[in-house]
Amino acid sequence: MDLLRTRGPGNFTVEDIAEAAGISRRTFFNYFASTEVVIASVTHGFLDKALQQFRLRPAGEPILESARAALVELADPMTVAPIAELYSMGQANPMLSRSELEAWDHCTVEIIDAARERFAQGSGVEIDELYLRALAGSIISCGKAAMDVWFARCGGDLSPDSLSNLRQLLIDSMSLLGSGFASHSPATPSQDRH
Repeated sequence: MDLLRTRGPGNFTVEDIAEAAGISRRTFFNYFASTEVVIASVTHGFLDKALQQFRLRPAGEPILESARAALVELADPMTVAPIAELYSMGQANPMLSRSELEAWDHCTVEIIDAARERFAQGSGVEIDELYLRALAGSIISCGKAAMDVWFARCGGDLSPDSLSNLRQLLIDSMSLLGSGFASHSPATPSQDRH
């Protein structure tokens, strides 16, 4: 992130990252295939934390309630700081924006896998692939919508209040999805609910 902040996307190399991390180039390639993969790991790191919390939820709980509760468990608004900062940088840089989209696509696959695990626990029933993919796509789309609304409101401000707002928007987006969008009128601005 420091290299992204100081040099900008595309203006540093694997060698620069390895040097900043105090590791060899070879060690870098043991973990990452490119600088783009390192950048995407920021989004993956956030999702990994959320999925850890999701997997701790009771197996019988509705899946979208588990997704919302997992985000609630990430109580420290600073947990969203890295993805918020990366998202903000991507708004001005098409290359970084493309990398972020690829990271979100990868996250969709991880959500499908986590949902598949949840549904397979003790059921022995074959899971509808369309349901899994539509569910994961909806979760990712709601996450992207929350990021878009946050950026429109806060302009990339990374203060604790702004990050708290982003965290709440992510939680609210899962609540909207879980209720089938029935709990909220499109005529009522969501910011009035906070």
